[in-house]
Amino acid sequence: MTSLAGAPWMERPTVPERLIKILVLTLIFIMVIYPFVCVLATSLATEQDVIANGGLVLWPQHPTLEAYNTILQGGVITHAVLVSVGVTVVGTLASLCVSVALAYGLSRPIVGRRGLLLCVLFTLFFFPGIIPNYLMVKQLGLLNNYAALIIPVLVFGFNVIILRQFFMGIPQELVDSARIDGAGDVSILFRIILPLSKAVLAVISLFYAVGYWNNFFNALLYLNDSSTWPLPLVLRLYVIQGAHLPGAMSFGVDSTPPPEQAIQMAVVVIAVVPILLVYPFLQKYFTTGVLSGAIKG
Repeated sequence: MTSLAGAPWMERPTVPERLIKILVLTLIFIMVIYPFVCVLATSLATEQDVIANGGLVLWPQHPTLEAYNTILQGGVITHAVLVSVGVTVVGTLASLCVSVALAYGLSRPIVGRRGLLLCVLFTLFFFPGIIPNYLMVKQLGLLNNYAALIIPVLVFGFNVIILRQFFMGIPQELVDSARIDGAGDVSILFRIILPLSKAVLAVISLFYAVGYWNNFFNALLYLNDSSTWPLPLVLRLYVIQGAHLPGAMSFGVDSTPPPEQAIQMAVVVIAVVPILLVYPFLQKYFTTGVLSGAIKG
């Protein structure tokens, strides 16, 4: 029987193998970073740069921020960004609070825990259709209300399961000692469980935040007034469908508007940058949070 120390995957890679890995990782890096560089460069390009490069700009010869000034002057993009930020912040906090409370209850020996856990697991395999969702939102009076972007997706079962598994992995001795000192469930949750769960809380918060920030389908269904649309829906309408955003452009008599490609790519950059700024601060929690919640229990 071959020992683990002699297993092929445990051996030190040879020089050719290292070179192949470096080459593959370099190609993957280029494939990932190339589209974003094109989008960013095109958003800074002038009409001359776009024409000279056939619409695909990698390095603008005359970089300008005119496209960003154009889309921010009319207030459409600015308002959409504020709506998306508000929905993302409020929705993430609400989802995190409900998910933590539900996961903590499922991790404790309470009556009916198995049935409630089965209900959570049921939502992972069976999803309600568009029509039932719409009828439910309509019956609750949430049409044309930002609550319709939060309440229908308030809890995601997968995130609850990860939190539950992580909570169950916390040593029971800590909980027992806190109960001996007279602490109740709420005190145990806030003073012991949550401080030890910063990694998984950061990961789950990011999952929820990305979901709220990128969700345009609920806004398309439940918000009929275009002035209340969040950024993903405005992005879809203007960049993908090529529609005109009222009030998004304002030019003087002698001024030359930036190219349409630059304006579209500027909208894409504004939609992508906030999430890119958040990821580096939470990246270190991914392995600890997700893997710990997945393998314990």
